This record gives sequence, C-alpha cells and structure tokens, in this order.
Amino acid sequence: MNIPIFELERVQSLFENTVDYNLTESGFHPYTLNELLEQDQIDTLTNTVLGYGQTNGSIPLRKRISAMYNGVNEENVLVTNGSSEANFIACHTLLEKGDEVVMMVPNYMQIWGIAEEMGCVPKAFHLREENKWRPDIEELKTLVTSKTKMIALCNPNNPTGYTLSSEEMQEIVTIAKRVDSWVYCDEVYRGAELNGEIIESFIGMYDKVMVNGGLSKAYALPGLRLGWLIGPETLIADTWAYHDYTSITAGIMSHYIGEIALRPEKRKEILTRNRTMLNENLKVVKQWLDQYGDLFEYVPPKSGGMLFIKYNLDINSTELAEWLRTEKSVFILAGDCYGMDHHFRIGIGERKEYILAGLERVKQALKERFNLS
Repeated sequence: MNIPIFELERVQSLFENTVDYNLTESGFHPYTLNELLEQDQIDTLTNTVLGYGQTNGSIPLRKRISAMYNGVNEENVLVTNGSSEANFIACHTLLEKGDEVVMMVPNYMQIWGIAEEMGCVPKAFHLREENKWRPDIEELKTLVTSKTKMIALCNPNNPTGYTLSSEEMQEIVTIAKRVDSWVYCDEVYRGAELNGEIIESFIGMYDKVMVNGGLSKAYALPGLRLGWLIGPETLIADTWAYHDYTSITAGIMSHYIGEIALRPEKRKEILTRNRTMLNENLKVVKQWLDQYGDLFEYVPPKSGGMLFIKYNLDINSTELAEWLRTEKSVFILAGDCYGMDHHFRIGIGERKEYILAGLERVKQALKERFNLS
C-alpha cells in the first residue's frame, strides 16, 4: 500500500463511537431533520425519487454555494462528498509527482498523506504557539522554491482555532505569486467565528486560488457528507473529471437539504445557533482548565469547534488518550496525531452538559493517577 494510514481519522473512527464521552468531536452537535426542516420540506424529501443527481452538484445548490463568495458563479463550484473528498480531488488535480507542497501545521493532516502517496514532497511551515498561533511567515518564505506547486492552508485552523489576518493572507498570496504556486485553503470552519464576523475567503485574492468548504463543521450537518471546491472555471472542470473517478456524485437528498441549509435566513439561523453554543462552551471549559493553575496552557480559539491544549504532565499524549479511554471511557485526541506531543484536542461544539460530564470523568482520572484535585 502506497498511501500512509491517516492516523487522525483512523483513531477517531476506531474510538469515538465506543466510549461514554467523545470529547474530541471537531464540529457541532448535529441537527436532526425535524429540527432543520419545515414539515412541507420533510414531505418533499420523503417523496423524492432516489435516483442520481447532477454529478457536479445540482444547479440550485451550486448557486447557493457560489453566493457565499465574491466574483464566482455556479460554474466555479464542484460539489463533493464532504470536504475530505474535495481535498483528495484538489491534490490530484493540482499536483504531480515531484512537486513540493508547503503546508501549514498543525493542520488536519489529510493533504500531507495524499502528497506522500502521489510522490510529492511535503514541507511544513508552522503556526507558532509561543506567538498565539500566528503563522511563521519568514519560515514560509524560506521553504517556498521554484518547485513549490501548492501552499496548503487551513483557515480557520484545525486544531488551534486561529484565523489569519487580512495582512497575513496577503503576505501568503504574495509569496505564492513569486513562484507561480497555487494557494489551496481548507475553509471548512468558515462561519464558526466566535465574534460572529465571517472571515474573508482567499477566493478573489489571486488567480491561482482554490478553496474548499462543506456542511460538516460550521453548519453541524456532517451526516449529509456535503462539501465543495471553489476555483477558476477551467480548473473546476478538471476537478469534475477526477470526481467522475471517485464518488461520481453526492446523494440527491444531500443536494436538496444542503440547498435549504444555505438559504440566507436558514444559514444565519444555523450559524447563530452554533456560535452561541461555541461561546458558552468555551467559557465553561476555560473555567474547568483554569482550576488546575499552570497544568494546562491554551490560546483561546478565534473560530472552529475545538480547543488545542498543552499539558504539563510526564506522560505521552497517545498514552494519556489511551488511558482515559480505557479507564474512564472518555476520548480525547492526542497531540501526536498532529506531530505535537504533550497536547490534546477537545471539542467545544457539543452540548454543554455532555462536555461537563465528560470533563468530570477526566477530573476523577487525574485525581486517581496524579493525585490532582
């Protein structure tokens, strides 16, 4: 097998459904159809013929998606089965063997594995914890060469919740232009900003930009498996050709529900619900962490559904996560999945009472093993 195991996804898949408390969910508590849809919409859904839809995405859905970006229309949109498929298709469209990919880390590490599988050369530039997770732009400048085909970003960032400033975005674009590199940005957390102000997309900043998005994170609809790519029309036509070889199409019911979710008033309702949950949960999780003094260190996220935490205990992060899972039936994601030991990720987009109950189990475990109260 030429592709490495995607450790982050594999660990989550193995354990997130086998514990009493999954504290590492990276999105928000999902909607039910009854919560999301009106009765007439449910009636329409139940009478939908379960055939194939338009393989690049229904026209109404692609119009809704394109309306969220400046200067594009439905021909700039490819609908995919989640943003993970979008990442896979984007890499196979933009990259060839031997190309360099300079990637922001920490990050959702899927693109790193895809690049290795394709025979590309991934190189890391870092968000610096000591600088409140700001990107090391000087490091990026040293890493980008004439062989760099893609600068891969995640904004808002998974797992830190950092959002790039307009100045940082422009600096990255300027660096890409110098070597005629693509800027590819995972924007799946766009819409989950704590302050309620949706950050700008990279779309429109440069003619060699492609971004992804989806309904799994900021929109709390992971079960739809609905994602998308936005880019130049000719490039999106090329991605559609790869899509024909992967999943062919997203489900017709997902097309229908996704278009409803992205209608302006419904979209506002969904994002407001999730941001409210995020702000309330961040407050109580910070209170829980702060009771331990300097045991835990963190930079509060600006966006997204998670908190990335550094801990000061003499135990490896994978060992810590395994111990909590087996002894207390609580799942956290080890920092090792991001190449950062002595860190862990917890989700703060779940129901508040669920998070607090899980943290109470963690408190019991810390008392038993480390004599911490």
